[in-house]
Amino acid sequence: MHAMRFGAQYAQDATAFRLWAPGAAHVDLVLDGGATRVLAMHAAEAGFFGRVADSVAPGARYAFRIAGSVDVPDPASRANPDGVHGTSMVVDPCAYAWRDGAWRGRPWTDAVVYELHVGTFTPRGTFDAIVAHLDALAELGVTAVELMPVAAFAGTRNWGYDGVLPFAPAACYGTPDDLKRLVDEAHARHLMMLLDVVYNHFGPDGNYLHAYAPPFFNAKHHTPWGAAINFDAAGSRTVRDFFIDNALYWLDEFHFDGLRIDAVHAIVDDSQPDFVTELAMRVREHADGREIHLVLENDRNEARYLRRDASGRPTLATAQWNDDVHHALHVIATGEDDGYYGDYRAAPVRDFARALAEGFVFQGQPSPFREDRPRGEPSADLPPVAFVAFAQDHDQVGNRAFGDRLVSLAEPELLRALVSCILLAPQVPMLFMGEEFGVSTPFLFFCDFEGELAHAVTQGRRREFARFARFRDPSRREAIPDPNASSTFAKSKLDWSQAFAPEGEAWRSFYHRCLTIRRRRVVPLLRGMHEGGAFEIDAKALIHVTWSAESGARLGLVANLSAVPVMTTMPAGEAIYASAGMPAPGTAGVVPRYGVSFVVEDHDER
Repeated sequence: MHAMRFGAQYAQDATAFRLWAPGAAHVDLVLDGGATRVLAMHAAEAGFFGRVADSVAPGARYAFRIAGSVDVPDPASRANPDGVHGTSMVVDPCAYAWRDGAWRGRPWTDAVVYELHVGTFTPRGTFDAIVAHLDALAELGVTAVELMPVAAFAGTRNWGYDGVLPFAPAACYGTPDDLKRLVDEAHARHLMMLLDVVYNHFGPDGNYLHAYAPPFFNAKHHTPWGAAINFDAAGSRTVRDFFIDNALYWLDEFHFDGLRIDAVHAIVDDSQPDFVTELAMRVREHADGREIHLVLENDRNEARYLRRDASGRPTLATAQWNDDVHHALHVIATGEDDGYYGDYRAAPVRDFARALAEGFVFQGQPSPFREDRPRGEPSADLPPVAFVAFAQDHDQVGNRAFGDRLVSLAEPELLRALVSCILLAPQVPMLFMGEEFGVSTPFLFFCDFEGELAHAVTQGRRREFARFARFRDPSRREAIPDPNASSTFAKSKLDWSQAFAPEGEAWRSFYHRCLTIRRRRVVPLLRGMHEGGAFEIDAKALIHVTWSAESGARLGLVANLSAVPVMTTMPAGEAIYASAGMPAPGTAGVVPRYGVSFVVEDHDER
């Protein structure tokens, strides 16, 4: 049980309820454990209201009545079985009998991340349904399963980034104990479990905080979702504690091995230390010998969050999703250069090589997409595992109008070459569910709002694409799937039959081969790889990247990302991976179209 200042803290003799409601004159606790009780809550320090109640059993429902007029769920509810507008449920966090007592996690150098959406990963779309797939993921070479956000949201289908009850697993996926069982089963297979959390905004439906806790937001800062969450004005200490407690709660009560923090660039905070720094420091202090990993999404490319101490351990965040790797890869694979892809239009192959070698492409240079504002900080001195590299993720697939996956956009031979670079380079690779068997199922943007909000979301989604030439025709925009239609959600569920078709099995065999090589030959080098690599480009499309380990060993990549064969001299050493027709290590020869080779040279060989 994670002890915190918020919500309901169950105990057999008496349960304590606390709500931060600085905007309320008085608050009542409404308890329904068979017979409804209305108990006045006592005003406490700094806008808190509290009440201890006896005879409260797990499963009892409760709500907070604000100023005698409106009943609201607990914002720190551990469970809301009837949705985000319903009553909260008292939970005994200690009821689940864990079996992972010896588990302390795995080092980040082992990480191969598999991102999935609970509702669309399986036909049933539940926590329990995922368990049947864990053996296959472990056998593939995955070592960490990352769940897209599971915090309770309005309706029964959502990406998860519209959550409004950050402590309550969405009831449509299962109970809190179902989620704990999933984590437990993953640990039994030596799989880490990571959770995506959202601390930059609340969803547009089901957030009652404005009614009784106005200081939860800071109107001086504006975000795409309205007033920013208050991390730096009066009352911000309580707001910070709320989200820090949330992070520690997932790590403690659910035994997650790490968190992916969504869009930290959208967290507006002018104070020092900023919230992201404080959160990371608190998590590090709380780890108690466990391997806990914090992964950021940060469009600002702020390398300062990724620094290591003298022993090479992260001081704040463990890693960041490397959008630069993805964007350059996508331009190479598809030729698309709309929107932010335009920043990689001029030299996508060079950008891809630099991103693999140094982490960020943008390390302070002006970004044309961002009106030539400087973007990023120097990152070449960071270890490669400070970056998560991927060919696809939920954003880059789902934010396309029709949710197209790369397998339907790119030439298969070129896609295979690019994916091999992701899987075998020293950065931590991430797969998006189904890509390992070349699934063609789209991943669309979906939600489950009602009334005017549903209409606004549907029309807003379609307006987003009006700036693209192929969607300037209104009739073409109308063909974009309605996010609120149940059919949009249904189309996004993985077609598992494709995994057993010949093409799906061929893709899976390729991923398995690469990840087996990674585990055996690349991972042993990573703990001694403390900084980025060096890169060169030949003939505009042939890349050479070299990474050096502390032992003196070097890992070299040669990849021809064009359809034209190119002559080069290969690095010396042992080829741990080579596509068909690649020259032998240490020789001069012709690299075939889309040819890729990884070579390890030990110190003794030089």
